[in-house]
Amino acid sequence: MRGYRSRSLFGAIACAAALAACSSGGGGQGTSTTTAPSSSVQKSGETASPSGDIAVSPGGVTTRIDVPAESTEEQYAQACMATKAWMEAKGGDPTTLVEPFLKDLQSNAAAGPPTFDKTWGELSMAQQAAVIIAVRAAAEGGC
Repeated sequence: MRGYRSRSLFGAIACAAALAACSSGGGGQGTSTTTAPSSSVQKSGETASPSGDIAVSPGGVTTRIDVPAESTEEQYAQACMATKAWMEAKGGDPTTLVEPFLKDLQSNAAAGPPTFDKTWGELSMAQQAAVIIAVRAAAEGGC
């Protein structure tokens, strides 16, 4: 399971470099760093809070939290595998299922492996960031 941490670390470095390069072009926004993999870079249509810490889709789903992710390797692996199983059961392109899955996690009071056996509201922002990373990894075949 060591590979998950390495992939996350590599993705975090790549994302931080990409964000730094993008934000250095002006636009009135400061440089931002994140530990999320590059796949979680804000998509068109998503808006960030004034501090730039949280991205929310037009549908009201938190899709990115720019804080260092916090989970154990076991939690990450379980979240990724549970998400992958859910996506496979739904069928289709898993990348299109990221937001619907996150919406379900964020609106459903049930705790389970994708949210480290807690409800979304019980998770710290760092744990929520880790869940989002695991969901995106599952969509990209990373687990």
